[in-house]
This record gives sequence, C-alpha cells and structure tokens, in this order.
Amino acid sequence: MLREMGLGPIWRLRTSSPEVLDQDSIADIAPPDQVEQVAQTRPDASLQAPLQAQTQNPAPGPAPTAPTRPSASAPAGDTRPALNDVPPSAPTAPRAAPGPTARAATQPTPQPAAQSTPRAVARTRTPADPQRSARIATLDWDALEADIRACSACVLCERRKQAVPGIGDRQATWMFVGEGPGSEEDQRGEPFVGQAGRLLDNMLAALGLTRGENVYIANAVKCRPPHNRTPVAAELDACLPYLERQIALVQPRLLVALGRPAALALLNTEVSIAAARGRRFDFKGIPLVVTYHPAYLLRNPQDKGKAWADLCFARQLLASETPGGC
Repeated sequence: MLREMGLGPIWRLRTSSPEVLDQDSIADIAPPDQVEQVAQTRPDASLQAPLQAQTQNPAPGPAPTAPTRPSASAPAGDTRPALNDVPPSAPTAPRAAPGPTARAATQPTPQPAAQSTPRAVARTRTPADPQRSARIATLDWDALEADIRACSACVLCERRKQAVPGIGDRQATWMFVGEGPGSEEDQRGEPFVGQAGRLLDNMLAALGLTRGENVYIANAVKCRPPHNRTPVAAELDACLPYLERQIALVQPRLLVALGRPAALALLNTEVSIAAARGRRFDFKGIPLVVTYHPAYLLRNPQDKGKAWADLCFARQLLASETPGGC
C-alpha cells in the first residue's frame, strides 16, 4: 500500500546486525542524518488519518475495473511487481524500549582506579640458626675471617674457590657493601679487583678517598654465585651475620649499599635503586645511602653521573651527621 501511495522505499539503517532497531536504540548509535531517514519512513498519526480518509472516500472518477493479474508476458521494461504478487509481510510486534538493565549493559563498566604499588616491600628473612648468629656476633677480626673462609651455611660454598671476607681500614668512616665476589675476586680472595673494582677506585678518588684508608669494602655474600648470578634471599640471609659483625667491628659513620642485593641485605626490603636514590636510610643507627653497583655502571655508562650525584649526597649527609665532616 505504501508503494502505491508514493511514499517510496523504506530506508533501513545499515548495521552489522540484521536485527530491527527501535527508534531509541537508533538514536543511541546512528548519526543524526540516518536517524532522520528512518524516521521519515514511519508516518505518525497525523499522516495516517488523511490517508485513511482518502481510502474510505475516494474522489469520483471513472468506474473501477476489475483488477487483473499481470501475466508472464508483461512488458520487459516494467520491472515493478504487481500489488497482488507481493506476499503480505507478517506483522511484527513493536520492540519494547530498552529498560534500565538493558541500557546499563551497553554502558562501559567503570574500572577501579589503579592503586600504586609501593616500591619498597618488606620481606621475611630465612630463619637463621640463633646459636650460629650468636657465636658469630662474638668473633674478633681474625676469628671472623677464618670462620668466613670455612663457611658452608649455603650452597655457594660448593663451587667457590675461596671465600672473600673484605678488605680495608678496620676503623673506617666509610663502608661500602657490594653484591658478591666475581670470577676474579674468587681467584684472588679480595673484593672489587676486576674492572668494577677499578671503577670503584676511581669513584673513591673523586671523593678524595683511597682503598684501605678510611674506607672498608665488603660484600653481602662472601662466596661467588655460579655464573655471577644475583644471590638469592636465602644466600643473603646466610651471610648476613658475617656482614653485621663486620659493621659492628668497623663502626663506620656511613654505609653505602652498591646495588640492589646489598640494599636488600641491609634494609630487609625489596627496593628499587631508582626509587631509593637520594634518600637517607638507617641501619642500626648508621646512615645508609643506596647507589648503583660499579658493574652496572660498566654496562650502563650513561648512569655514571647519577652515581656521582649519589656519592656527593653521601658526602653531604656524612658532613651533616658528623661534627667536622668527613
């Protein structure tokens, strides 16, 4: 009937789904021009009333003739199908407007704001043998180094050539704590003797310090980890009584942790070097500064300037903590 009245074809919204959308749904997802085209194909009640009146009271004209079904020999140019040939479409019930639940399903679910993860997370130490720790805490320098060289408290002793206790001034103001011995240190029994050791000597010289004079150098673990891997927590905990005894004997005025494993051993906290730089920490009342390990600086020379800034911060901290400065 709409075709005969000249209302034209029904425009439908081209979507990826063949489902017929109601006016509210189209307004939510379709551009305004497409919504207007669809709306034009749905005449409201004001249009339907005159059309029904025209159908019930047609204008006088020639006597109607009986409609005839066009035959198969209809002109080829007339491609419009006759009204009687168009099968009636099944009436479809109007789609209910989406309720609050349906509309809520189409709305994006708000995501909770990401919570910042703290960079420093305290960890639980491996339970230590209290008798062993108490015994180590009573050793003097000679007995301590002998005990370190004979230690078998963790698996690192199985593949070492020799343990590396430490070196330097036993009454030093500065105490540097590294990660662990490397290949060359394992050979010679002295910490920081390879390329990283030479870089550390240059760092000390920039501060006006020299190895063995007002400086003591030790490592968090005393035996070389295989393939120079990072020592695990259990290995750090096994060596901690030795490191604590060294610090107690030296009684430094400032501790410098070189690298993350050393900071982990001294602070008992998972800490990022980038987050810990430029901050004052405390180890049993002794100021502690964290910076990069010289071996890291050899691989990342662009960070040498940051390490120098950390050493300057340490010198300023020592001057503020100690009467008379360094």
